[in-house]
Amino acid sequence: MSSFAKTLDLLSRAMDVSMLRDSVYADNLVNKDVSGFKRSEVNFEASLEKALNSQDYKPSFEMARADSRHISSWTQLDYRNVKPRRVLDYLSAYDNTGNNVDPEEEFNRILKNQLQYTLYAQAAAFEYSQINLVLRA
Repeated sequence: MSSFAKTLDLLSRAMDVSMLRDSVYADNLVNKDVSGFKRSEVNFEASLEKALNSQDYKPSFEMARADSRHISSWTQLDYRNVKPRRVLDYLSAYDNTGNNVDPEEEFNRILKNQLQYTLYAQAAAFEYSQINLVLRA
């Protein structure tokens, strides 16, 4: 896969995750007054980083397998198989009703997410403008 295609694929995935985060944060805000509601978060970047790093890594020692059905000691991860995970936050507390949604924090997360989405969109537009520049020359 070319560097251009991989970059656009990663930007597209990041934008999709950003849209998912937006809906998760909106859901958190809508339920801020529901007793016992636990806020949700989206995990994606750590898994993506692990998959991207595994493409450049080859272990110095890999155990031999006597049978193909045995579990391999190391497998390379494909970044295209990484999916965002929606997880509940059970560890934090905001009020005595069991609800852990802090509206101010959620608004800050929404703002950060919107800025990230804008950054991803601008990066994708820049990639396309570079191709357009080459095609015009």
